Amino acid sequence: MPSERYCLDCNEILHGRADKKFCNDQCRNNYNNQLNSDSYNLVRNINNILKRNRRILEELNPTGKTKTTRKKLSSKGFNFSKHTSIYQTKTGANYIFCYEYGYLLLDGEDVLLVKREDKDD
Repeated sequence: MPSERYCLDCNEILHGRADKKFCNDQCRNNYNNQLNSDSYNLVRNINNILKRNRRILEELNPTGKTKTTRKKLSSKGFNFSKHTSIYQTKTGANYIFCYEYGYLLLDGEDVLLVKREDKDD
């Protein structure tokens, strides 16, 4: 006779199929949510920072090309350590992008804000 099996989430005795791991959908969902919560929280937090950065760049750059200062970006909550890509020009300048909005750090406190134009690849 097979030994008793228990739900991985609530520890109740399982009845039914031999490969059953959970007593119901709620236990299955709860178990998997707990298992993945740390990695999901990290990804969610980074995505929130990226979305905030993009929103700030969009707000400060209504024309597609504008100058501002690092101080102004920082005061709005911009996080310079999070971005989606870097584009290096032939001259060696690095444009840092949060999705389609980007910036180029200039001399001193100045920052050039740009918007990437959609191009069919």
